[in-house]
Amino acid sequence: MNKLAFVFPGQGSQTIGMLADFYEPYPQVRETFDQASAAVRYDLWKLVQEGPEEKLNRTDYTQPAMLAAGVAVWRIWCAAEGRSPDFMAGHSLGEYTALVCAGALEFVSAIGLVADRGRYMLEAVSEPEGAMAAILGLPDDVVKSICEQSSEGQIVEAVNFNAPGQVVIAGHTDAIHRAVSKAKEMGAKRAVFLPVSVPSHCQLMGPAAKQLRQRLSEYMIETPSIPVVNNVDVTVNEDPHTICDALARQVNHPVRWVETITWLKSQGVDVLIECGPGKVLTGLIRRIDKSMTVLPISDPAGLEKALNITAGDGS
Repeated sequence: MNKLAFVFPGQGSQTIGMLADFYEPYPQVRETFDQASAAVRYDLWKLVQEGPEEKLNRTDYTQPAMLAAGVAVWRIWCAAEGRSPDFMAGHSLGEYTALVCAGALEFVSAIGLVADRGRYMLEAVSEPEGAMAAILGLPDDVVKSICEQSSEGQIVEAVNFNAPGQVVIAGHTDAIHRAVSKAKEMGAKRAVFLPVSVPSHCQLMGPAAKQLRQRLSEYMIETPSIPVVNNVDVTVNEDPHTICDALARQVNHPVRWVETITWLKSQGVDVLIECGPGKVLTGLIRRIDKSMTVLPISDPAGLEKALNITAGDGS
């Protein structure tokens, strides 16, 4: 029997108007966003639908929005009696969504948790001092070498290994400028700054990791009902204390997405569903392994297709 994994997108997949096509036909979306809005004490659905975009893209707003969106789509899937996955994983923030959907984190509490996570990240580095950039078309080792050459006493690190030849770097803004210039000199197909409010997953997030670890120590985490592959170690943890530790480390350590997908393939997964807004992970996974079937469910047509394909695979 084919194995199925659900993957959940992180920051960068948010757009004004996301999930609008789901809102009327699926009450799960309204219910989920009502719960989230009560937790954060503002109208999260209005922000997602009307903006302003710069507010939605600020990490302390992005994170609750993306968590709610992923959970809403998962609830639609469950209500439609879609097949239960064998594994789950999430890209950065998406790991929290995976843990909620696997029953390890309670949804409303998790909304508050990721809002705080975003605030800790903002407080760790003032916006002009930190940045992120995507480097396309160079091997991982070359990107790492470019970071070393560009540091000049500052921090610049390879932090998201998203697909072969697609690495995101983060650190001090001046060092990122140097690395982007160096990458272009070294023949990168593209080297571009990303429109983000914080330099996630690098050493500059150390203060955020410390605050998050304290916040997680006060939080009740259960053993997931579905195995969740984490970003930082590319392993499945069942012990709540180990899950907390991995989440705390995740904020200032790289996202090992290529290894995550490769690990899922090694476990027999050949069908993946991207659960939530956009198709970012779908594109990355197709670059990592073209033999895997990836089904995004960011709209009703995608949902119907995924339900039909997974229902017809002999499960």
